[in-house]
Amino acid sequence: MRQFLLVPAAIASLAAASSGQASADQFHDAHGPSLFWAAGGKIDATSLDWLPDPDTGTVLHWDAFAWAGTDDLKLRLEAEGEAHDGDIEESTLKTLLSFNVDEFWDVQAGLRFDIEEGGRTWAALGLHGLSPYFVETDAFLFLDGDGNAALEIAYEMDFALTQDMFLQPHVKLEAYAQEIETLEVAEGIAALELGLQLRYEITRKFAPYVELVWERDLGETSQLRQSEGEDVENTTLRFGLRFRL
Repeated sequence: MRQFLLVPAAIASLAAASSGQASADQFHDAHGPSLFWAAGGKIDATSLDWLPDPDTGTVLHWDAFAWAGTDDLKLRLEAEGEAHDGDIEESTLKTLLSFNVDEFWDVQAGLRFDIEEGGRTWAALGLHGLSPYFVETDAFLFLDGDGNAALEIAYEMDFALTQDMFLQPHVKLEAYAQEIETLEVAEGIAALELGLQLRYEITRKFAPYVELVWERDLGETSQLRQSEGEDVENTTLRFGLRFRL
């Protein structure tokens, strides 16, 4: 008799669960998709005094972001740049719409502004996400008003040494479809950057780090800058902080 009484009880429980799920779905539909936001970045500094080259002083680098939106559509802002002894030498701002097209991939489209002498505005179209083995990938195509095209590809990956310490190698490649005199770049692959960062996460939102970065101009861009008496290879040791809000 007791077993027969359990059957109606089980049916009643399933009905209640179904009703609860329906109520949750109705609530979600009534209020629409949830809005989220995040912000963060990294800032570091390096001294040029120890390098065997005429340059001296301190170089500051920054790379920050902020976004707001839903799981499917976000407005994203990015800012990065470099200053030498307080004088800004490079500064870039991107404003992008990010469309989720797969569980691990977003298509991003918008504008990039190079804030420097003369300035330059590019249309931007890119792909951001995780490749196999959780390699974070950014691939962007840029096109300016004069028809110049540029390609930028970057990869980075985290290796956990302990629960709090991570080793992150990264690589970035730049290429141009034609020579751009004002940027001192030539057609073809123009620059390569390799880096290795060691960081300690005091919390998930606060992590000091040390990073070794090697940069090299390539191809005709290297020849062009060498003819102007510029350095085409640079290695720096940087000390910085990563943060998230």
